Parts: sequence; structure tokens; C-alpha cells
Amino acid sequence: MSSQQTLQRALQDAQSGRLDAAIAAVRTVVRVQPRNADALQMLGLLLAQSGQHGQAVVQLERAVSIAPQVAGYRNNLGNALMGAGRARDAAAQFRAAVEVDPSYARAFLGLGLALAEVHDSDGAVEACRRGLALRPTWPELALCAASALEAADRLPEAIDWLRSAVASSPAHEQLRGRLAFALNYAALPAVELAAEHRAYRDRISRAQMQPPDRPRDPARPIRIGVLSGDLRTHSVGFFAEPIYRTKLPGDALVSFSSSAPAPHDAVQARFREMSDAWVEAAMLSDDALDRAVREQGIDVLVELSGHTRGGRLAALDRKPAPVIVTAIGYPNTTGHPAVDWRIVDTVTDPAGAEDLCTERLLRIDPCFLCYVPSADAGQPSMPPADGPVTFGSFNLTSKVTDATIALWAAALDAVPGSRLLVKSKSIADPSTRERVQRRLASGGIAPERLETVAYTAGAAEHFALYGRVHVALDTTPYNGTTTTCEALWMGVPVVTLEGDRHAARVGASLLRAAGKPGWIARTPAEFASIAAGLARDREGLVAWRAGARGALRASSLLDVDAYGARFHGALRDAWAAWCGGAPQR
Repeated sequence: MSSQQTLQRALQDAQSGRLDAAIAAVRTVVRVQPRNADALQMLGLLLAQSGQHGQAVVQLERAVSIAPQVAGYRNNLGNALMGAGRARDAAAQFRAAVEVDPSYARAFLGLGLALAEVHDSDGAVEACRRGLALRPTWPELALCAASALEAADRLPEAIDWLRSAVASSPAHEQLRGRLAFALNYAALPAVELAAEHRAYRDRISRAQMQPPDRPRDPARPIRIGVLSGDLRTHSVGFFAEPIYRTKLPGDALVSFSSSAPAPHDAVQARFREMSDAWVEAAMLSDDALDRAVREQGIDVLVELSGHTRGGRLAALDRKPAPVIVTAIGYPNTTGHPAVDWRIVDTVTDPAGAEDLCTERLLRIDPCFLCYVPSADAGQPSMPPADGPVTFGSFNLTSKVTDATIALWAAALDAVPGSRLLVKSKSIADPSTRERVQRRLASGGIAPERLETVAYTAGAAEHFALYGRVHVALDTTPYNGTTTTCEALWMGVPVVTLEGDRHAARVGASLLRAAGKPGWIARTPAEFASIAAGLARDREGLVAWRAGARGALRASSLLDVDAYGARFHGALRDAWAAWCGGAPQR
């Protein structure tokens, strides 16, 4: 077999999930032909896909040194450097690629992603514009530009860009999904938001679904699959862990991880240990992932990502498991006709919410979530007694709508001399920080009352920052989730406005589960009143901070065993319905 044939076979192996075999085959070619630039660049690509980014960079640097005028090699090196966490070096390689070949649009995509990573969102948008001038209908560039615009606190522009891209490529799954996701942040009527998700659904024909048949016995042990890009140190991980810890005796749980391997991630290692089998799905094509789910004999597949990054809804088009359930990671209906059920509760999705969903609803009261606190969270502490009252939000600035700013401004006005601390990674970009400050100022929050923080040195420092906040203020219509739970665990009260859709009612669900329904507002005026009342009651704040963890441990929000019984009971109900021949929605 020639070296070219070996490389082609290795590529096929990688796409079919046989990544180790592919790497071994290409290493053989490289040993025999150490200056074969094609083999070196393929080896680098495969190593990157396996999570070995440092080794990937070494091999790709060798390829570039042999053929410095090949723009594709530099582009691949840039991607490997991104995986290794070296975004600035990656940007330099992408720039070099377009200098070598100004028509190489793919490098503009990489440059956009790299500049966004180093908090130059305006530069990222410009790189995408230049790429789209070369390839006007390339969906990946439109997706990159939209992400950069969102990070730059330019959400309306991002939505306009996505709508235009969808109009050009109406059948593109990722574009429709990305638009649906972005609209969760917007002050869009709930029925219109539901219609956008149904538009995603309409691209898929039920006729193409070929679900596998399994023995229809509702009492037998079942094989549960969990498909997620967030089985690692990620917000979703704090809520997914209870599913693993409470698996029913006899049942098997198989993880399909759709993010790149993270060999040094302690949380991912824990998920691996709790899994009966682990499938690396990041490199698998949609067809290969469909096959992998079928080969594992999955009875009930639980997908945790929806339209968020790492989501693989397109791999479900042919329905690789007889029962598919969505949970935890996406704050809306998926709109995917192969997804049969969605796990919610009666607070997030009260009676009538079915009209906004394409799935049937499994309500697992009192809360559809269970929080496992981070081991990095130190002990709660109060702000200094002689300091000003400080309200805080650690949510993404993309959630800070005009309606949110109005809520916050009213709370600040109700407590003269109070301040607002906003922590969000997007603020690391100077132009984004200025944009956020201007929006807050135009909404009535004066610059002298505002402090912004982008990053802390680590997770422990992040949690310690709650020690500067008296009362946390939620966002609307897209509530916080992890940030709400973190604040509560650090002894900080959270005030939320109960809205008219799932994403706007998550805060209410979490606070009820935590035993704090009095912190839920029904109107903007009540939001300001609750926030001000909490802020003025220092004795109450001190008492809550001292007793918060004990109260939370005794609440349903942290009751892993009870939650697990509800969650796995819901999966069993869905399975029994299928076994009984109940029609799916």
C-alpha cells in the first residue's frame, strides 16, 4: 500500500471513530518518510483531534518548516495552537496563511476564532467580513461572526447576521440552530421564539427516521446514553453529575462526549469513572455518531446540549435510539422531531407550556435540576460592614438586555449609594467593556456606581468574589442557572423576575427548590422592592450567609438521591410509554 493510500485509509478510520489506529498508521508513514509534509500535517490533525494538542503543534510546525508556502499547513497549525490554548500564536499563523494566499477563506475563519479568543471581538468580526467577501454564503464564517458579535455585546447585529445567513442557506442545520439559540437572549414573544424552533424542526422529515427496535419490556434493565459536549469542567457538569451518581441497579450508562478529549480535566475523569462505557464523539461524523449509538444498544438517549456549543442534534436525524430525551443544558424546546421528551418542572413549564414545545414534557417536581457544588468554593464571607451596598451579576453580558438593565437600575435607585459589580468574560475585550458601560449608563446606571471584572486568577478567586456582593440580581428573559446556584452556595441572596417562558422561569424554579420563594418577583416594581429590602437588612444577610449551606443541603436543590429517583423514574416512564406503543409527539 502506498503512503498516499495509507493516509487515505487513516482518514477513513478517524472518521469512523478508530482514531488510535489512524494515528498509528500515519506515524508509520512519518517514520519511513520524515519529510513527507502531507503525512506530518495529517498526524498533527489526528493528534489534535485526540486531545494531544502539544504534540500536534510539533508535527504541524515540522510540516510548515518543510512547506512554508502552503497556506493549509499554516491554517492547520493555527488550529492546533488554538487547541493548545495559544490563541495569539494561532492568530499569527492564520495571518501568515492569508499573506501566503489572500484567497484562502478558511484562514479568515481561524483568524476570527483566534481574535475572539484573545478578546478582540471587533477584529474577529472584521476577519469574518473579509472571509465572507470571498465566500459570501459560507455558513461557518457566518456562525463565527455571530459568535463574535454576541461576545462583543452586539446581540441584535448577531441575530440580523444569522437571519441573513439562514435566508441564504435555509436548509443548514447549524445556522438554524444557532439562530434559535441566539433568540433565547432576545426580548422576543414566547410564541415567536417557539415558531423559530419549529422552523428548525421543519427541515427534518420523519420519513428519514429509522429507529432501532429493542425488546419492549418496561421492567428490564435498560442502556442509557448521555450525549453532551459538557462532560468536563463546565456549568452543565454541576447538574449532570447527579444523573450518573443515581443510576438504577442493573441499568447501564454510556457517555458520548462530543467535545475534544480533556485528559487532565478532573471532572471529565470523574464522568469517565461513573460511565459503563465512554465514546469519544467529537471526531465522529453525524452518521458515525448515529452508528455508535446504535452499536452501543442504547434504549434511552439523553442529550444535554440542545443548540449550544457541542450539541449534535443533526446526528439524531435518523433517530439512533428508540427513546430520546433532552434535559438540563438547553433552556427551550429543541425543535427536533426525533427528540421525544423534555425534562422540566411545573414552575419552568406550567400547564399550557406544551404549546411552545415540540417534545412531550416530563415534569420532575420540585425542580428539573440538582446542583452539585464545586470543590473550589471556599467558605462564604460578608462584605465589609463599612462599605457600600453592592449588587452583583456574574452572568454573561449577552443576557443583559434592556429589560435587565431597567430592573437593575431600579434596584440601585431604591438603595442610595449602592453599587453594581458585573463579572463577565466578555468584558476582557476593551471595546466590549466600553459598549456594556455605555448601555448600562443609558439605562440609568451611572459609571461611578459600576465596577466590571472580566476574569479572576482561578476558580477559587471567582467564588471569593461573591464575598464582595450583598445581593445578586438575575437577568431576564434568560435567567442565570449556574451563577444563581453559585451565589446561593456562597451565601448571597438572588432576586429573580418570574417570566413567561422556560428560560425566564429557571430562577424561580431554583429559588423555590432552595426554599426561598420570597426572593421571586412577579413585577419589575416588586423586583426592586425585594432587592432593596434584602440589601438594607444586614442582620438578615449575615444570618443567611452563615446558614446558607446548611439550608441548601437540606433543600431539594442539593438532594441528589431524591433528584436521581425522579430523573431516572422519568426515563423509565418514557421507556414504558414506548414499550406500550404510545405514539411519540
